[in-house]
Amino acid sequence: MSKRAMAAMELKRAAGAAGLGLLCMLAANPAAAAAPADWNKVPATSVTLFYPGVAAMEWITKGTEHGGARALRKGDACADCHSEETAKMGQLIVSGQKLEPAPIAGKAGSIPVQVRAAHDGDTLYLRFSWKQPKPAGGARMDDKNPVKIAFMLDAGKVEGAGQSGCWASCHADSRTMPGAADTKKKYVKNGSLASGVFYDLVQWRSGEKKGYDGYVADARVMEGGKALVAAEGKLDGDTWTVTFARKFAGGEGDVTLAPGQVYNFGFAIHDDHAAGRFHQVSLGYKLGIDTKADVVASKQ
Repeated sequence: MSKRAMAAMELKRAAGAAGLGLLCMLAANPAAAAAPADWNKVPATSVTLFYPGVAAMEWITKGTEHGGARALRKGDACADCHSEETAKMGQLIVSGQKLEPAPIAGKAGSIPVQVRAAHDGDTLYLRFSWKQPKPAGGARMDDKNPVKIAFMLDAGKVEGAGQSGCWASCHADSRTMPGAADTKKKYVKNGSLASGVFYDLVQWRSGEKKGYDGYVADARVMEGGKALVAAEGKLDGDTWTVTFARKFAGGEGDVTLAPGQVYNFGFAIHDDHAAGRFHQVSLGYKLGIDTKADVVASKQ
């Protein structure tokens, strides 16, 4: 056999091996194969996250402190009143003028985020994109992770989640709040996995390059869920893009998703090595699977 023929055979064999390897990779990670091929064709929802300071659930429901407490008691959502002024609120709080006893000089008061959602009938895909704010230059609370992003889902069981998003897990006695015990984690009122009263919590950490699938019930737990398939992020210039792939059904602490249903939805970014309450958060929104909502995941 000529050298040219032998070389051709080797190339064919290598191509076959590469193809088999690709098929094996897709079989092992079917979510990667079914994600939207072009995310730019998926409609984006603009959500401005803001710095909340010490505005815990107890504060937003106290009429003598928060003017919107009466509206909340009537059933109005936080976003009904504040969705257009989140950047202004964040700047007011981060500066220390209100609700922040320990302001961090130079910290961003808000972060505009583009949110895209899609699904393939079996897996939900969420993509978050935002420009990296200028670093404040303060102490690194989480030295391992320059950025963390997390989202939470509720199936209508957590009291207050329909109006406030993640706020029902933010309490004045949780750690990093003034005077709180360092051992007190996030929790929800009457939280119970057995009763279905919990937030489904998913997080990605930039330094660890790892996703976490947990929940918040009577306490926050960062593992145990079975729905998360993949969580990936990258910084391109000054723009972060983080994508999650999550099965509709999972295990303990995973909210089961279904087409035609709407779920309470909120998310947060820990920027500039932040930890605890020193993050930027969204108000409460609705995530719909093939149905009208603030953020809609349509089948691709």
